[in-house]
Amino acid sequence: MSALEEIQAFLPCPTPDSWVEEAKAPQNLDILLIDHANCEKKAASTALNLIYRYIDNFELLNKMSRLAREEMRHFEQVIAIMKKRGIEYRNINAARYAAGLRSKVRTHEPAKLVDTLIVGAFIEARSCERFAKLAPYLDPELQKFYLSLLTSEGRHYKDYLILARKAAGDAEVDKRIAVFREQEQELVEALDSEFRFHSGPLK
Repeated sequence: MSALEEIQAFLPCPTPDSWVEEAKAPQNLDILLIDHANCEKKAASTALNLIYRYIDNFELLNKMSRLAREEMRHFEQVIAIMKKRGIEYRNINAARYAAGLRSKVRTHEPAKLVDTLIVGAFIEARSCERFAKLAPYLDPELQKFYLSLLTSEGRHYKDYLILARKAAGDAEVDKRIAVFREQEQELVEALDSEFRFHSGPLK
């Protein structure tokens, strides 16, 4: 099983084709890249927050430090593409996806850490799946860039799951994955009013 096939098996459902149709529409390219840049910033911020919060976990500190650096490098690459194409970096509201997943995170430790890591795994896995699904429809520059992200995003997904399993054990993590899989599918398939990188199909 390839890394992408593993991710597809982990996710509860594929990205709807109707989302791909919106994502590849020329009028949505600006929003796609702006929101992608925002997602990379947020991913780096999440990793840094974990580094600040769990200072006694050396494996977490090392994995999240590397992840934060890679996400900020991706952010730099996205804004470079935006600048080249004359796309203004402006404020847009976030999709409900990440917040919807985090609404299921438990508030006591170590459950909070376990759930936060599982949420990170889902976000990275879904991002990887969408890069792969969208890439064939993009211009050569963006296609090459999005396909180049698959390796690192797939590794980030694995890192989050490895850390979660070490924090709680396979049985507990599998039980919590089932909870978040149900929530993730609902978020991915429910209709949205605005197109975003992690939005559902549009109303």
